[in-house]
Amino acid sequence: MCQVDEEYNALLESRSLPGVSRKCMKCKEGTAVLIIRAGDAFCRGCFKEYFIHKFRAMLGKNRVIFPGERVLLAVSGGLASSSMLAQVQEGLSRDAHKKLRFVPGLIYVDEGGASGQSLDERQRAVTQLEHLFQTTGFPYHVVALEEVFTLPTSVLEAVSAISESSASSYKTAVDQFIQNGGDSVGLRTQEPDSSLADAVAQLRTHDGQPSSCIPPADQSQALERLFASVKTLTAREDLLQTLRHHLILHTARQRGYSKVMLGESCTRLAIKLLSSISLGRGAALAMDTGFADSRFGDVVIVRPMRDYSSKEIAFYNRLFSVPSTFTPGLDTKTSDKASIQRLTESFVTKLQADFPSTVSTIYRTSEKLQTARSVQTSDADPASKCLLCLCALDTAVEEASAFSATLLSERLSQGIKAAGSSTPAPAPAPALGSDSGSAGQSCSSSAGGSGDGCCGGGGGGRGGCCCSSSSVRLPVNSDLKSLLCYSCRLTIKDMTSVDTLPSYIGSEAERRKRRLEMRKEISEFLLDEDEDGDDEQLC
Repeated sequence: MCQVDEEYNALLESRSLPGVSRKCMKCKEGTAVLIIRAGDAFCRGCFKEYFIHKFRAMLGKNRVIFPGERVLLAVSGGLASSSMLAQVQEGLSRDAHKKLRFVPGLIYVDEGGASGQSLDERQRAVTQLEHLFQTTGFPYHVVALEEVFTLPTSVLEAVSAISESSASSYKTAVDQFIQNGGDSVGLRTQEPDSSLADAVAQLRTHDGQPSSCIPPADQSQALERLFASVKTLTAREDLLQTLRHHLILHTARQRGYSKVMLGESCTRLAIKLLSSISLGRGAALAMDTGFADSRFGDVVIVRPMRDYSSKEIAFYNRLFSVPSTFTPGLDTKTSDKASIQRLTESFVTKLQADFPSTVSTIYRTSEKLQTARSVQTSDADPASKCLLCLCALDTAVEEASAFSATLLSERLSQGIKAAGSSTPAPAPAPALGSDSGSAGQSCSSSAGGSGDGCCGGGGGGRGGCCCSSSSVRLPVNSDLKSLLCYSCRLTIKDMTSVDTLPSYIGSEAERRKRRLEMRKEISEFLLDEDEDGDDEQLC
């Protein structure tokens, strides 16, 4: 039993602060200039070798990027992405011990319109990043977030990757690349030639004219209405991440890049893992936090900085003068409880200050995660993927599940509200497959095409075309939710109106709905996969 007069102060030991007045743990000779973790003291030279080796080991261990591939580096100007760019420059330099063999390109997404920045502030940030990009000599692309309103519906479709790398091993590809003289083709192992300089100059004048990167007024107003319709900061951050990925994916496909590098550090991925679980993205954690994300098919997202903590990146940038630019975002100067992502970040960083193994423990847990579903391929049915994030739909569950109970509770609450209101309930929206659209309008003609129709049917009404309405309209909220995963449903639920979403999302939603209805109409004439497999065995 506790005694009131007992003194426990003598048992408490003061926390000893680490010092740098000792030798480097690697070379045992140089004086340590920094301590990463408890007992991990490095001198300046050993820390640089350690940092560079970590980046090369991550790429070499996974063997996802093949020699000669075009890789798009997503650089926001922050510490992690700027450090990633510095590592790529180091790997392609003349003095590199083991040179990188891919062809890099840079992209910056200007998100100032979503965070309320003025045009002068946005132009100043673009100018600073342009100067940084020009010093690298790599081709770069400056894309404004407002350009999501001009994206085609193809950005929401997974395209099959046609590449020789899938049919051969990594070692065979490296040997073939060296035999073909790839070290002097397309890589910056020598001084930049005139053709590369001309290509960079052409990109500077063609990619949106970065010197006056001002989006059209109608697109700026549409972006403001979109984010004004989102009620919570949590949903706004999730929507911003989705739109950013769509822009990067479209640019990579348009410019011929097969890989996209993101500068997400170990600390950022640990925060993302916990916040994604809170947002209901547990089924997509393996792709959201893994090294390689192949949900898009032809473009693979890689995260080479996922082994670095934010402390290591900050030390490296400070010691070796890596330039970076701060750009305010949606959560800048917000409280810890402003959003789920912000609260998770505050929780992890404060816990990491007292328990240095917090981030590494969460990160190692993410490495062991695997999706329970089969690996997504571009040949899979588009209806089985989320409309926004293109992950596998996690809503096809049994009736005796928590998700089904949540849906039932939501329907009952909506029914009670409708019954208790004095005004009559609104008339149900017409079915997506009804004849409310204009006759004789095909899916291609509605988008300005030739009018042949994607399904080969140009007739009116239900004549076989998957998109017969004359104008693109978003389905009602309940119909749109049926095409989304659980996490994206929560994002759409926090929106006051789905009409503010970009038109390519509504077009793809309408197309999927009509194809589902068409499939239901001819379902009795279709063979099941099991029956089809049995017939092939008999033959």
